[in-house]
Amino acid sequence: MNAILLVIPLIVIRYGLPKLISNSANRRAGFFPPPAGIEKIMLNIYKITTMSLILLLAFFNIHFNKTYVHLGLGIYLIGLVLFILSIIDFARANENSVISKGVYRFSRNPMYVAFFLCFFGISLIINSWLYFLVLLIFQISVHFLILGEERWCCQEYGREYEDYCQRVRRYI
Repeated sequence: MNAILLVIPLIVIRYGLPKLISNSANRRAGFFPPPAGIEKIMLNIYKITTMSLILLLAFFNIHFNKTYVHLGLGIYLIGLVLFILSIIDFARANENSVISKGVYRFSRNPMYVAFFLCFFGISLIINSWLYFLVLLIFQISVHFLILGEERWCCQEYGREYEDYCQRVRRYI
């Protein structure tokens, strides 16, 4: 089985599920605040590594006879479940307030955590250090984008978001 099939659930969840819940959810989920400083570079690195994480999979096949494949599949499935929950909570949330219900009670960035888990699981499934290295670069760029999103949220939501940051961790 070709590993590119592993991104199909991610695409369906990311673009299909929000549309079923809210017309504005896809637009909001794709929003990046205007980047400042190093965030501009990191946004480009994010785009390149995202495409790389997807396109590299076309060159790998999945062989289900190794233990690390089953471990990777478990991590990938946990990531998918977290992704579904975070998309549902995001899509149902009020557009003009801080999202602090559902999985957002435990992580300010559950979608990004879910992406990492899915892609980390995939790196185990395909047993590729190159893929894992691209994932690490992706994750570093994501961290800088998150810092920009947090700056924007502080400006947009003020004290409400600052209080939320005090109660809830950035990742896990």
